[in-house]
Amino acid sequence: MSSSPIEVAIAEAEARPAARISTAPDTFDRILALAASGFLLLVLVALFKGRDEWGRVPPVVWAHIATILVALVLTPVNLLRRRGDGQHRLLGWIWAAALFGTAFISLFVKVLNPGHFSYIHLLSILTIVQVPLIVLYARRHDHKRHRRAVRGMVIGALLVAGFFTLPFGRLIGHWLFS
Repeated sequence: MSSSPIEVAIAEAEARPAARISTAPDTFDRILALAASGFLLLVLVALFKGRDEWGRVPPVVWAHIATILVALVLTPVNLLRRRGDGQHRLLGWIWAAALFGTAFISLFVKVLNPGHFSYIHLLSILTIVQVPLIVLYARRHDHKRHRRAVRGMVIGALLVAGFFTLPFGRLIGHWLFS
């Protein structure tokens, strides 16, 4: 019995090994790692410059800063190292927990707008939803979605949100530029 051209094409496609997605860092990973490292440096400088005001910072803000520092330290490490091994997974779990914790804690940070949420809290909600998806994609070995989601989280939750800590009288910007 003869097969149709479509059936032949499907059979050939199923017989071919699946194209492997490279797990090696690419140029975009290096750029994100460099940006995260640069922002980490800015935060550390701001913390040092603001040390005289540390006693006035509420504990919830310190918890927020601590978790974001963990995520900022681990971002370039995991973006630039070998992927898929036990250490990558462990660091990824810590990174995911730090980002989730940062987003959750931020829901209680209402210093600039006492008692109310601000627009930046929308990013917190997005992060709380996205982090479990990042973990799910990794556990399913869906490398393409995992990589895309991680990159999106680095850009949105770390770099864009981090940028908005610099202007508008926010603490890190106040300390950095004073």
